[in-house]
Amino acid sequence: MRHSPHVRARAEIDLAALRSNVHALRARIAPGGARLMAVVKADAYGHGMVESARAARLAGADWLGTATPHEALALRAAGIEGPLMCWLWTPGDPWQACVEAGIDVSVSDLWALAEVRDAARAAGRPARVQLKADTGLGRSGCQPADWAELVATALAGQHAGELTVTGLWSHFACADEPGHPSTDAQLDLFHEMVEQAEKAGVEPEVRHIANSAAALTLPRTHFDLVRTGIALYGISPSPEIGRPEDFGLRPVMTLSAALAQVKAVPQGHGVGYGHTCTTTHETTLGLVPVGYADGVPRQASGRGPLLIEGEAARRRVAGRVAMDQFTVDLGGATVPPGTRALLFGPGDRGEPTAQDWAEAAGTIAYEIVTRIGPRVPRVFLNETPTPSPA
Repeated sequence: MRHSPHVRARAEIDLAALRSNVHALRARIAPGGARLMAVVKADAYGHGMVESARAARLAGADWLGTATPHEALALRAAGIEGPLMCWLWTPGDPWQACVEAGIDVSVSDLWALAEVRDAARAAGRPARVQLKADTGLGRSGCQPADWAELVATALAGQHAGELTVTGLWSHFACADEPGHPSTDAQLDLFHEMVEQAEKAGVEPEVRHIANSAAALTLPRTHFDLVRTGIALYGISPSPEIGRPEDFGLRPVMTLSAALAQVKAVPQGHGVGYGHTCTTTHETTLGLVPVGYADGVPRQASGRGPLLIEGEAARRRVAGRVAMDQFTVDLGGATVPPGTRALLFGPGDRGEPTAQDWAEAAGTIAYEIVTRIGPRVPRVFLNETPTPSPA
C-alpha cells in the first residue's frame, strides 16, 4: 500500500529511515573499505522485501542477500539488478533459474555442488558460487575436516567452466554477546579456512563473516563485505551491545491498529479467555483488532505495552492475546472507536518499541517485526528521497 487509508491495522514502513540506516551502517564500515550487503530475507524482516531492497540499493547498499532462492528470484522478477546472494538450499531447488539470473549461490556440501554444476551445464553459463565454512555455528556450512574436498571439487568445476568461486564466507554464533570467546575462535578458524582455499587456487571476490552485531562493534571482522540484517531496519541486534540510537539507527516499522470497540464494564468483569484478568473497579475496555494470527505474541498476554493515541502514558494488554484481537484497560477513559493504538514504533511519541515487546514476550526484537502477518498491510512512507537543496 502506498498511502495510509483507514484500515483495521497497518504497519507503516518509513523508507527514509531505512535509507538513513544504510548511510549510518556504511559510515561504520567505510574506514575498512568493506562493502555492505542489505539482507532482505523473510520479506525484509517483515518490512516488505521489494520496497526495502529498492530503498537499500538507492541508499548505496552494494549487495542484497536473501535466505531462499525463491526470495532472490522474486527480487529479479521485480527488476532489481546488481549483486545478489542466497544461501538456504535444499535438493531440487531452482539452481538453474538462479544461475541464469546471475545470483550468487551458497554451497556447503558436495551434493549442492553437484546440483549447481548440473544446473550450470543446463543453463549454458557458469554459476556464481560462494563456499560457506562452518566455523562453529553448527548450522549450514562445511566442516573444517571436509573443507579441502569441497574446495578441490569446486575448483574442478571452475576449471571445467561450470562455475566461478566468487566468495568464501561464514556466520558468527555469538557476536551479539560482547566478549564471548567463540567469536575470536570462529574468526581465527575462518582466517585458516580462507587461507587454505586461497592456497588451493580460489581467488574470491568477497570474503565475509560479519553480521549486524559484528558490523556495528567488531571492525576486525569486516573483511570485504558485511551482511546487515536487523540493523538495516533500525533495531539493535541485542541490548547488550547498545541501543539503535547509539549507532545512528532508527526503527523503520510502526505497528498500529484502530480500536474496534470501547465500552464501560463493572468491577469484577472477566477479560479474555480464561479470565486471567478481572477488572478491579468500574472501567472502560478498548478492543484492539489484532492478535496472534497477525503476529502479536500470545506470550505477551497481560504484559504487552501500547500507547493510545492522544494519551501520554502507556497501557498494557489486559488478559490474553487472542487469535484476532486483544483488550486494553483504558482505566475509565472514554475514547471514540477508531482511535489508534500504537503497539510499537521508533518511540518518538512515547510509544513502545519492538524491543519493549520482545522483553514482554521473552523473545528477541527480530521475531517481533518478522512475525507481523499478511493481514496487516504494509504502508510505505517516504518512497522518494527528498532532493537536497541546491
